Amino acid sequence: MKKVMMLTALLLLIIISGCSAGPDYKVEITKAIYYQENSSFEIKVTDSEEAVEDLKVTAAFSMTNMDHGTTDVELSGGAEGKYTGEVSLPMAGKYEVVFTLDKDGKKTEEVMEYEVVEPEGVASINGKWITNEDLEFYKLINQLQLAINRETDEKRYTGKELEEALTYWDSQEKLLDDQNQLLTQIIRLRAMAILAEEKGHKVSDMKIAAEMEKVRGQYAQFESAKKMIAEYGEDKFWEIEEKQFKLIVLSQKVQKDLVDKVKKENPTMGEQEVYFQAQKQYEELLVSQMNSLEIEIL
Repeated sequence: MKKVMMLTALLLLIIISGCSAGPDYKVEITKAIYYQENSSFEIKVTDSEEAVEDLKVTAAFSMTNMDHGTTDVELSGGAEGKYTGEVSLPMAGKYEVVFTLDKDGKKTEEVMEYEVVEPEGVASINGKWITNEDLEFYKLINQLQLAINRETDEKRYTGKELEEALTYWDSQEKLLDDQNQLLTQIIRLRAMAILAEEKGHKVSDMKIAAEMEKVRGQYAQFESAKKMIAEYGEDKFWEIEEKQFKLIVLSQKVQKDLVDKVKKENPTMGEQEVYFQAQKQYEELLVSQMNSLEIEIL
């Protein structure tokens, strides 16, 4: 009887020792997986809430309700427990994802179910999408400014000076096909508008209406601008422009806060230097704000 009890205790000790010795990995998908070609994604691996580095990580995707085979992905990285990969899946839907985590030849599997959906845009800020329509509108806004500049120079210059001016604006037009530049403009503005709201700033309907009236007056002076707005659709243009100006006014409130701050701290500073220092602080604040947001670019 004593031998049986000793053997049972020994087996229990071995089991407990074996369990405590193995890793207790937790896998979290930190950058979403979408149904699109080469969807980049990221996971974070932890063990007892500590980041795990130097793993060999693979992922096997298979649909839970359909047979489309298995899609295997090798992940890379590992700094701070973050591993990245790219996957092209056959369709949106529910998937079983089997992560194999290899540490010095010792393999552990983590299995999860994941809903893969189609992206609603090209990027997101704190879960709010930036769509292709947003990019199209920003391109139009830039085109409008170029058209106004061209029309202004056509009235101001003649001969070689006009030719040089128009050549320059033509070169700027080509830059508008750069989606990254348009996306950067959108992210910058939205990030600072979010910060303004976090600081408690608000914009009244009366203020927006006043700003919109100014813009309407500016565009009305240029035939090229009126034509482009009409082609886009006037009602659609001014509806989006109104939302846009709310963001602009909010970001201007942050700029004013910084100008007031610089003036208060430097009462003898010249106006030009005040605005230079305020702009410098604005850019620093923008970087900090963007780092605090969940910005995902697809």
